[in-house]
Amino acid sequence: MPKNSLNVSLKGADDIFSTEESRQEQQREQVQQIPIGELFPFKNHPFKVLDDESMQRTVESVEQYGVLSPLIARPRPEGGYEIISGHRRQHAAQLAGLETLPVIVRQMDDDAAVLLMVDSNLQRENILPSERAFAYKMKLEALKNQGARSDLTSSQFGTKLRADEKVAQDSGESRNQIQRFIRLTNLIPELLDMVDEKKIAFNPAVELSYLDESQQRDFLEAMNDTQNAPSLSQAQRLKKLAQEGHFSYDVAFAVMGEEKKDELDKVVIKNDTLRKYFPRNYTPKQMEDTIIKLLDQWQRKQQRQNER
Repeated sequence: MPKNSLNVSLKGADDIFSTEESRQEQQREQVQQIPIGELFPFKNHPFKVLDDESMQRTVESVEQYGVLSPLIARPRPEGGYEIISGHRRQHAAQLAGLETLPVIVRQMDDDAAVLLMVDSNLQRENILPSERAFAYKMKLEALKNQGARSDLTSSQFGTKLRADEKVAQDSGESRNQIQRFIRLTNLIPELLDMVDEKKIAFNPAVELSYLDESQQRDFLEAMNDTQNAPSLSQAQRLKKLAQEGHFSYDVAFAVMGEEKKDELDKVVIKNDTLRKYFPRNYTPKQMEDTIIKLLDQWQRKQQRQNER
């Protein structure tokens, strides 16, 4: 073979391998510095980004060390990037005044993005019931969508049952508990906020989720008027009355106005009533300690008066 021919062959092979190597390099995920203004929240993101003490600690960390863990985002058709993982880091970076953030840009379809977004956020320690409810619902629908697009005879998530089991397995909850959390997404926002604030317990809230919107608003009015939170038995009775067509505001008021056995010896003072007597920065624990201290002083004063 002529020498020139050999050189041509070797050069062609080098080009082939270098091209393949560059292709692989391009496919590898790389961290990019992206302007913070080009990052947008995930559509219908169920997790709340709050300016609480935890966020303040995150902001202080970002100010000192920067954002150490890259966000994950995907390109938006209209421009910019949609955050899949890292909403709290992005908000903290905004408060800290950062102009760019480290981001891994990943091409993902809607369902794959939902699954990653939900799973990455469910790793947090403190998750509100409303966050968990909408997260489980989004994940369940994404898994069902993935199953519908694949071979119906061999789909991993081709049925609702299998999708439920997958969500339950990943979360460490029972399948029944997953469905109970998803029921909370049927509550009107005002009632769901009360579940997050622990003004309504989880089990009664699940029962109330079977009321339609109008019935829930009547119940909310009755609850406010009686200043009572529903017990499980009360919520179950209201659900049954609604199913039988006997629900009304008057019925809800009558049920919620009942005296509960566990409240016969309980004195409840509304938070709004107490707040006007304390500095705004007082925690509930500080308020409680102050009240007990004042009651002790009053008791000693009463004893001294009785001894005279």
